[in-house]
Amino acid sequence: MDNRADIRDFLATRRARLTPQDVGLPTAGRRRVPGLRREEVAVLAGVSTDWYARLEKGHIAGISDDVLDAVARALRLDDEETAYLLDLARAARPTPARRRRRKPEPVPPSVQWLLDSMTMSAAFVGNGRLDILAINALGRAMYSPLYADLDGRPANFARFNFLEPRARDFYDDWDAAAETTVALLRAQVGRDPDDRMLRELVGDLSTLSTEFRTRWAQHDVRQHHAGIKRFNHPEVGPLELTYFSLQLSTSLHDVHTLTTYSAEPGSPSEDRFKLLTSLAATTPDSVHKRTDSR
Repeated sequence: MDNRADIRDFLATRRARLTPQDVGLPTAGRRRVPGLRREEVAVLAGVSTDWYARLEKGHIAGISDDVLDAVARALRLDDEETAYLLDLARAARPTPARRRRRKPEPVPPSVQWLLDSMTMSAAFVGNGRLDILAINALGRAMYSPLYADLDGRPANFARFNFLEPRARDFYDDWDAAAETTVALLRAQVGRDPDDRMLRELVGDLSTLSTEFRTRWAQHDVRQHHAGIKRFNHPEVGPLELTYFSLQLSTSLHDVHTLTTYSAEPGSPSEDRFKLLTSLAATTPDSVHKRTDSR
């Protein structure tokens, strides 16, 4: 996979956001470029200017992780951005033979049993493309706007967030949700640049959504771990929920993400979540309704 454009644009955008004052360098004379110059990054990283210029053109194969860590420190990359840079480097390294990509394996039934046992939490399992592969009844009720009109496609957060107008009302802060969505996809491209379906998803969204295309060009990356999200549910009103995400190994090859949403005990959101639980229990086809895990 030729990922030189991703490497070039990522490093250039990280360099452009820094000023000499940010890194303790003098600011003498007029500057023609935003942020740091290449030679300044090279000095901070302890490498030659020519070497760094080649790196920023995408020539990353064969460079050690230690040197890349030095570049990451010079550019003030956070942990997630550093991991993304290392992923880009691994993807660029030549391999003896490119392995044929396997067809994704379906989520085993035991995973659905696990989700169904979580009666007071909305829970789902997803992949790096942000497809929902399995979900419990409360999760489906919570994300009912996403499931309203799939038109035969797998449930996918990115398509919903950028292509469905109802998403702007569903999220309390749609801009933050949109930025997170793009950053998660960008990180996944770094981990698995050969995922054809992922590239097709990014291509579709870039064509159909100016909002997505603008954010994709910023090269922000993020991992999904824990936090608080706020929603405006069409049936029960405002929800403030705590989420946790963790990796779930469903086979020897596939690693998916298990995400749960819970409400703080005694809060108005817990009362609304209990009401949503009741509504989910009275909708028979919401239970065990599985998404297409292709």
